[in-house]
Amino acid sequence: MIGKLLAALAALIIWIISTGGYAGIVIAMAIESACIPLPSEVIMPFSGYLASIGRFSLWGTALAGAIGNVAGSTVAYLVGRYGGREIVWKYGRYVLISHRDVATADRWFSRYGQRVVFGSRLLPVIRTFISLPAGIAKMRFIPFVVYTFLGSLPWCYALAYVGYRLGERWDTIGVYFHRFDTAIGSLLLLAAGWWVWRHWRHLREA
Repeated sequence: MIGKLLAALAALIIWIISTGGYAGIVIAMAIESACIPLPSEVIMPFSGYLASIGRFSLWGTALAGAIGNVAGSTVAYLVGRYGGREIVWKYGRYVLISHRDVATADRWFSRYGQRVVFGSRLLPVIRTFISLPAGIAKMRFIPFVVYTFLGSLPWCYALAYVGYRLGERWDTIGVYFHRFDTAIGSLLLLAAGWWVWRHWRHLREA
């Protein structure tokens, strides 16, 4: 089932980029960055392969990917900034998010937000979803955009370069990145377990 879904997503990505050119790369990466898990591990290597046969330039491909990242991330950021906080206030207690947690996130993003946004763009899975909490925490918009672009550009270039070097075998990269996705997903599950245990302990103490 998962294999069929991934194959369908890959076919969609190939169609968007094949028909849209650079604009297709921007659109696909914007979708990937708007909290919709369209894998950049397919988007950018395929675009790099097209660069290897002369359809794109390698730097043009990376730049289009980074611009798409900024566009999609901005949408997710704005949703979090102008609607997400109210949702957290109203329904956060059902997923063990308290007002104190939100205040802590605000302070954290205020102090470390630039490094968090930059670093998260270099991590599979996390890079797709970081913009929403940045918006909820009301991180300053201009630094958010700047560090999103600076973090996205090397990621997009690296993936495109691998696709460029692999040529027609560009799709083999997905096997290796799936291992990273699994590892990071496992870490996130452990973090979620710790979060539930922490809040349950506080409730019992209260």
